[in-house]
Amino acid sequence: MNKTLCDLIAESRARKFATDAGTHMHERLRKITIDGQNISGDTALAEKIINLDGCAKYFTPAAKTEVPIAGTINGKFISRRIDRMIIDNATQTICILDYKTDINPDAFRYKYIAQLREYRELLKAVFPGHAISAAILWTHNWQLENL
Repeated sequence: MNKTLCDLIAESRARKFATDAGTHMHERLRKITIDGQNISGDTALAEKIINLDGCAKYFTPAAKTEVPIAGTINGKFISRRIDRMIIDNATQTICILDYKTDINPDAFRYKYIAQLREYRELLKAVFPGHAISAAILWTHNWQLENL
C-alpha cells in the first residue's frame, strides 16, 4: 500500500500531537503531591487520583518521582526513568507506577508490561530482598491497572 505525502504528514502530526499530550500530562502529574488534605499541583488531576482506589499512595510526600534507574539486563545496558516509586524499607516493599496516556491500552500493553519488568529487574539488583509491585495509571479513562 503506497501512502501519499498527505498521509505521511497527517501520521507525523498525529504522532507529534500524541507525544506532546503525553509529555504535558506527565509534567502535570509529576508536580502533584497529596498529603492528607493538602494538595499541591493540579487540583483537578489530584481529585481524580484521590478518587481512584489505590492510586493516592503514589502521590504522597514519601513517593519519589522521575526516578532514574540503570543497569544491565542480559548483557545489555539499560537506562530508564520510573514515573513514581515508593520504597518501604520496613516492609521491604517497593511499588512502582507508570503513567500511560494511550487511548487504546491494548495497542502497546505488551511493550508497557515489558518496560515495567525491566524496572523490576533493575530494582532487584539495587534492592535485593524487596518485593516489587508495579501498576499502570491509564490517564485516558483514569484506571489503575495492577500488574
